[in-house]
Amino acid sequence: MSDAQDTDDVTGSVTDASAEADVEANVEATLREFLDALSESETYRRFVAADQALQDDADAMALLREYQRKQQQMQRGGFDESVMAELKQLQTEMSNDETIRRQQSAQSDLIDLFQRTNDAISDEIGEEFARSVGGGCC
Repeated sequence: MSDAQDTDDVTGSVTDASAEADVEANVEATLREFLDALSESETYRRFVAADQALQDDADAMALLREYQRKQQQMQRGGFDESVMAELKQLQTEMSNDETIRRQQSAQSDLIDLFQRTNDAISDEIGEEFARSVGGGCC
């Protein structure tokens, strides 16, 4: 290979690396814009407010903790009619709790926004963006 070819190869590699760095910088800038837009969206703000209200509501949090405790009891101990009845009662109480309902509704709306975002990205790149590829270390 001649010295001129070596120089062209190096110049091409530097130009490719520079273009790739520009693309990466554009992706990161666009991501920051998206995150800013997300944090300013009514859907996100409503979720944050509803989640904070839930965290501040001691009765609602106690209800959620009791429900989770009963779920774990059911998982560890197998099916138990009395625990199942308690779980159903707790579910009814949770569905009647305004703070929990508001947080769940806001969470559902945020998940819907994320799904629409995923769909738009997937359409743009021609494949499922947020798909699970399996694997993992553990």
